[in-house]
Amino acid sequence: MTDLPGIVVTGGSGRMGQMLVNAVQASESCTLVGVLECNGHDWVGQDVGVAMGGAAIGVSVSDDAVTTFAKTQAIIDFTAPAATIEYAELAAQARAVHVIGTTGFTEGDVSKLKLAARHAVIVRAGNMSLGVNLLVQLTKKVAAALDEDFDIEIIEAHHHQKIDAPSGTALMLGEAAASGRGVVLKDVSDSGRDGITGARMRGDIGFSAIRGGDIVGEHDVLFAAAGERIKLTHIATDRAIFARGALKAALWGQTQKPGSYNMLDVLGLHNE
Repeated sequence: MTDLPGIVVTGGSGRMGQMLVNAVQASESCTLVGVLECNGHDWVGQDVGVAMGGAAIGVSVSDDAVTTFAKTQAIIDFTAPAATIEYAELAAQARAVHVIGTTGFTEGDVSKLKLAARHAVIVRAGNMSLGVNLLVQLTKKVAAALDEDFDIEIIEAHHHQKIDAPSGTALMLGEAAASGRGVVLKDVSDSGRDGITGARMRGDIGFSAIRGGDIVGEHDVLFAAAGERIKLTHIATDRAIFARGALKAALWGQTQKPGSYNMLDVLGLHNE
């Protein structure tokens, strides 16, 4: 037995899932107590270490979330919206911290997560890296300093298997820019341009998405006015930064009251 917080990783067979398993295993601050996969997945019943192509580590992959969550203090979840909503309800029942890196939620999904957060800690962020969350703060400050003579465009690039656009990180940056200008993002968002779209509307916040190869994640926030441009950039080259951030959030959440949090809370950046 150990007094260290127990961590469950959902979607263990995915790229982020395997990265998270490795991060938890390498940590001296927590212990891996469970790995989840969907019903019928080839990994279910196997030792996760063996399934990942290595040595056994004594943790079997399960498809039983209820039983698995009953023995954990935190769940780290980079899966899909439908699965995350289901996990959120079960995590709330287990009073376990739920760290969510899943993106692509609808407004209805977010409402369900808020209900679950009444009973347990939920830390949700479109990006878990320190660098991106600093970029969010910088974006808000620059947007607040510049008027609408500066068009704002958020350009993001990811690997060709990413299924949602704009990315969760791009939306975080868009929300930051909108907050800096004192507007609501959905009222000024401009994405999915195609064909004859007409001139750009003054004050809009635009989104451009690139998908190709194995790009981990690149985000630019462009402020463009007549005669000058300002560009804020973050480039991720290793998914391990997201795993480290998620693990930090899972440990931070152990001392928090039930509620909805994000990485700015975890990193103490809200007032920066």
